[in-house]
Amino acid sequence: MVRLEYFGKEDFDQLIQWVNTEELLTIWAGGLFRFPLTHKSLEWYIEDTNVMPDSEAYSYKAIDENNRVVGHIALGGISEKNRSARITRVLVGNGERGKGFCHQMVTALLKIGFGELNLHRISLGVYDNNPSAVKCYEKSGFRTEGVHRDVLLFEGKYWSMVEMAILENEWRSLPA
Repeated sequence: MVRLEYFGKEDFDQLIQWVNTEELLTIWAGGLFRFPLTHKSLEWYIEDTNVMPDSEAYSYKAIDENNRVVGHIALGGISEKNRSARITRVLVGNGERGKGFCHQMVTALLKIGFGELNLHRISLGVYDNNPSAVKCYEKSGFRTEGVHRDVLLFEGKYWSMVEMAILENEWRSLPA
């Protein structure tokens, strides 16, 4: 099982190495960054994050049982009033895909969100051209709530956004 630790400046180079095409950057971050990913843009990205419980966003690296960083995941848009947040920027590193790390990362983040932050609802959006990610989120207990059609134009093709969410009681009823 992976563990999550805060993502910091010492992790920039690895993430930049992983996000090595404009298409992957777009899948990972939508329009948040311009290609190529840089130290300067990542410094902005982690500014005011990872200060429990004051931040509205937390950014993590995923570390496997051999202490290798295998992925990245973030929880943002945290609303104390609504007890909600949104999973963003999920990425399993090069050479690590297909090993179950996505599910492990999401499971670990749900434990933080529901267990530590006392959230009621956690949502996410995933492009429809990423069926393995959709499958991962479904396996993690997320339900599809709808589709925003043709929300992003990339190299002449439109991508639609699948909106998914899980509620606290649904998470608590998942097998351990």
